[in-house]
Amino acid sequence: MSAEPQDPIAATERWLQRAVIGLNLCPFAKAVLAKKQVRYVLSEATTSEALLEELGEELARLRDTPAEEVDTTLIVHPQVLTDFLDYNDFLDLADGLVESMDLEGVMQVASFHPNYQFAGSEPDDIANFTNRSPYPTLHLLREDSVARAVAAFPDPDVIVERNIETLRSLGHEGWRRVLEGEAFGKDH
Repeated sequence: MSAEPQDPIAATERWLQRAVIGLNLCPFAKAVLAKKQVRYVLSEATTSEALLEELGEELARLRDTPAEEVDTTLIVHPQVLTDFLDYNDFLDLADGLVESMDLEGVMQVASFHPNYQFAGSEPDDIANFTNRSPYPTLHLLREDSVARAVAAFPDPDVIVERNIETLRSLGHEGWRRVLEGEAFGKDH
């Protein structure tokens, strides 16, 4: 058996290919991935304070790097905020950091977690899996890139509903098969 599943970046890349792009959960992801404009960062942070500092560094790096080189950044942090409630609380700090760096309206932080749970849903509700990644992950996005992508999409409001429908039709077993590469008959 390959040691690859133990590599958080490799696991995240597989999840992006097989689930996010393979199921078209984010119709905007394929282009930036194809253009190699995604930066992957494996955080060594073991405290939320260290992660917040690293988040600030990555926000500044993304701000200062042309979008043609890096359009989006994924900070995978397997050693900190593994509890979803702690992670969810941290997102307020992340938003505060964006604001304190005068990046509000310029950058945003999207959230993915292995135990992601929408408010009011049950933990095993398949709809939660639209935001479930292999490891806790902070996704840094450029607001102008998001705006361009949304403007090019005929009806962006239906994306969330469509994703939930897709996952409900797959079910938990289908989701597992997608992540294991079985649903495509080959490794993506």
